[in-house]
Amino acid sequence: MKILYRRCAALDVHKKTVCACIRKSCGKGPIEIERETFGTYSCDLDRLGEWLTEHKVRRVAMESTGVYWIPVWNVLEATRFRLELMLVNPATVKALPGCKTDPKDAARIAELHQYGLLRGSFVPPRWIRQLRDLVRRRTHLQQDRNRITNRLAALLETANVKLGSVASDITGVSGRRMLYAISEGESDAVRLAGLALGRLQDKQGDLVKALQGRFSGHFRAQLRDLLEDLQYTEKKVERVEQEIRRQMEPHADLIARLCTIPGVDQVAAWTIVAEIGVDMSVFPTAAHVGSWAGLCPGNDESAGKRRSGRTRKGNRYLRRMLVQCAWAVTHSQEGFLYSLFLRIARRRGMKKAALAVAHRILVIAYHIIGDGVTYRELGQDHADRQHPLRTTRRLVERLANLGFDVELRPKAPESSAPAAASGLPAVRRGRPPGSRNRRPYVRSRVSCPRCDKRGIPCIHGGKPVLPERPANPDPGCPKCKAWGIPCIHARNQLRCPSGGDSSDLSGA
Repeated sequence: MKILYRRCAALDVHKKTVCACIRKSCGKGPIEIERETFGTYSCDLDRLGEWLTEHKVRRVAMESTGVYWIPVWNVLEATRFRLELMLVNPATVKALPGCKTDPKDAARIAELHQYGLLRGSFVPPRWIRQLRDLVRRRTHLQQDRNRITNRLAALLETANVKLGSVASDITGVSGRRMLYAISEGESDAVRLAGLALGRLQDKQGDLVKALQGRFSGHFRAQLRDLLEDLQYTEKKVERVEQEIRRQMEPHADLIARLCTIPGVDQVAAWTIVAEIGVDMSVFPTAAHVGSWAGLCPGNDESAGKRRSGRTRKGNRYLRRMLVQCAWAVTHSQEGFLYSLFLRIARRRGMKKAALAVAHRILVIAYHIIGDGVTYRELGQDHADRQHPLRTTRRLVERLANLGFDVELRPKAPESSAPAAASGLPAVRRGRPPGSRNRRPYVRSRVSCPRCDKRGIPCIHGGKPVLPERPANPDPGCPKCKAWGIPCIHARNQLRCPSGGDSSDLSGA
């Protein structure tokens, strides 16, 4: 196997120690190996960088061991060392049984790195990593806030206060006014219900019943403690959001363009930028970023059999936020992403459809960030316009499965539109009188002497008609008689006197 790097190093990182191994290839001679163990204090890591520089090493690979690789990376990425760092997933360099020591692990990683058999993980620049810490911190604080809210709801139930059965949000403006009044000693249900605001004022009767609880000193003390925790957590969330906004000011235009995607708000745009960065050159294609985020099916095949299509873990912060955006798209009930959800949910289920929509949102964000464009809505009928024949065939098959004999006719030409604008009767859709469960028919906007003479709805749409020809003695046909409607194949009876089957475009 060909050696790609004549000099390279590998680090086996632990909490207290870092085992380093350098491999040097001198042409056809034997490979020289240098080993050294360093501590993880800042002074020790500086000495590690100087040791690598002394041996003229430029490429260094290390395992992503928990969070212990981060301080090593922060020190070695300094420009004074001029090192090209690579972070490796431990699953790709798993040690063989019976041959597992720290120096051997470092030597094995260095050997794989020298032959170019390692694939590095995505590590964004320092400012993106700092922004990522802030966004993830906000996520953790928001989770803490949700836990406190759930504890509040459970505490109210223990006192027989059914506020959650009437108000959708017990920590809203009205709910907090009631909770603070209860914690200060108020027990009258009528007075507590009078603190409601907005639409909750229309539920005074239910509020009075819900607030007739059994309050005690122990209950009020716990309620005050939880309200203080809730207020403190919300203040921390506000401080973190202010810092995020300050760091996002240079990219305000990018955040605004990401918010044009349906279902994506400001917080979701922050998460996308913090997790994948603003340089899309690290991902060759949009499919790569979807795979990195864990939003595409897995690939596990053996002996020609597909064993599993389960998605991998990926980036859980980005994946969670994008799935939430996908569920928000389903509430809009319009647009291309909503039609995509419906198409996939029909055959694969709602959860897989939400994951597919999340993947599509990430692909759109990839192009918005990389190409500097804005989201352009394709419309809910985009797939139908892309494949009209396939859509027509599917709809005809569905009607045929319901027991209908479908006959397709081309749409009326555009020349009939001016006639409609001139004050002529509009299109009337309905069923023939006395018919049951029969397909609707369309009465023409424009009549002509030929159709009036035959006593049938006009089938020419206002077009110039040919000179009158002698009609058949029996202008009807078996198909129209079966439907119980006037014959609509009259114009074709001169060419096909036996019936109107030759005028059909397709059927099912």
